[in-house]
Amino acid sequence: MNQTNDNAVESASTLKLGAQLCRIREQVLRDPVTGLTLQFEMDERGLTFLRIFGDFKFGNREIIFDEDGKEAGAGTHAGAVCRPTWMSAPEEGT
Repeated sequence: MNQTNDNAVESASTLKLGAQLCRIREQVLRDPVTGLTLQFEMDERGLTFLRIFGDFKFGNREIIFDEDGKEAGAGTHAGAVCRPTWMSAPEEGT
């Protein structure tokens, strides 16, 4: 493994020649064992949001990380439904 100047670790072999890193802007994971749904989202400012949806007494949770990966805030998430941000809400009556 080699260390680059920006502290990213790169492998000695690549899966595909000319491959580049990409950023995943959003991911939703559902865990049927715990009943929790985790939503990771990165915005254009570099902030990363971790939202945890489940059967919590005081509501769903949200943790915000800055561009360096340090916790920048946390609290109760006001949204009630975990849905990918690119997916529109269902229309009434469907």
